[in-house]
Amino acid sequence: MSLNRCEQRVFDYIQSQVDEGHFWKQKVQKICSAAGSGFYASAVRLESELWHYYVERSEVTPVFQEAARLEGLQRTSMRNLAEMLIRLWTEPKVRKQPPEQVV
Repeated sequence: MSLNRCEQRVFDYIQSQVDEGHFWKQKVQKICSAAGSGFYASAVRLESELWHYYVERSEVTPVFQEAARLEGLQRTSMRNLAEMLIRLWTEPKVRKQPPEQVV
C-alpha cells in the first residue's frame, strides 16, 4: 500500500513513539469494534481523526512543524493510512459462506 508524504510522516512518528503507537492501536481497535461499524465506515472515521492528529502535531512536534512550514496544512487524505492501520491492528472479519446448493 502506498502512503502519501503526510501519511508516511504520521506512520513513521507513531512507529517511533511507543506511547503514541499504543494509543493509536487502541483507538483503531475501538473504532473498528464499535457496533455496526464496517471496514469502510471505520476507515472514514479514522481518516478524519488522523488528519486532526496531523494538524495537532504540527503545532508541537518539530518534524511536523517543519513539514507544515514548507508544505502548508491543506487538507490531505489519510485514507490509505487509515485502511492500512485497520488491516495491521485488527483481526479480519470472517465472511459467512453461502450454504452449498444441492442440485
